Amino acid sequence: MVHHLFLIITFILATATVHAVEYAVTNTAGSTSGGARFNSEIGADYSRRTLISSTAFIWRTFKQNTAVERKSVAKVTLIVEDIDGVAFASNNEIHVSARYIGRYSGDVRREITGVLYHEMVHIWQWNGNGQAPGGLIEGIADFVRLKAGYAPSHWVKPGGGNRWDQGYDVTARFLDYCNGLRNGFVAELNKKMRGGYNVNYFVELLGKTVDQLWTDYKAKYKN
Repeated sequence: MVHHLFLIITFILATATVHAVEYAVTNTAGSTSGGARFNSEIGADYSRRTLISSTAFIWRTFKQNTAVERKSVAKVTLIVEDIDGVAFASNNEIHVSARYIGRYSGDVRREITGVLYHEMVHIWQWNGNGQAPGGLIEGIADFVRLKAGYAPSHWVKPGGGNRWDQGYDVTARFLDYCNGLRNGFVAELNKKMRGGYNVNYFVELLGKTVDQLWTDYKAKYKN
């Protein structure tokens, strides 16, 4: 009984910590077909809940159990607007394309949920003070999306791609392989990138260079 009470209290405290961040959702493209589809098939309330749940998932994935281990972010704003592309994150804002929502064929709510998980990683991850390869940063974001269960069917299969730092799904699959070699690898890599970046982080954590790891990874899935 005491153990269950402890778990309940821990859950309440964790939830309260997540809610200490303010989350806002704005749709500035309501007059467009994509903006209207956002309102009817996704909605601001669902999106806000997704921002909250993705934050909690990211903190767990990065093993950031205390505030001092995380970025200090007071507010995250999601803006749905009439722009090209899919989405991007900047200055604690996530901008999602209403045009993309409008033309997406399939379960648009699930797709945008995955997009929000990816973009929320950019809000919370460390990037080596701008020194880490862009492909690695995008790969970590897609790794979290993968672990959350929102990888779309068009992603490359494990073993696909030409370079470890190609980014997005290619790097996400490679990081998933590395994480399988050492549980919590991605969390430890992210922690190391709080102050800078060095490719030797792979050697420090896994005992091999990233190029050796990539060769092993490709060999594992060659068939």
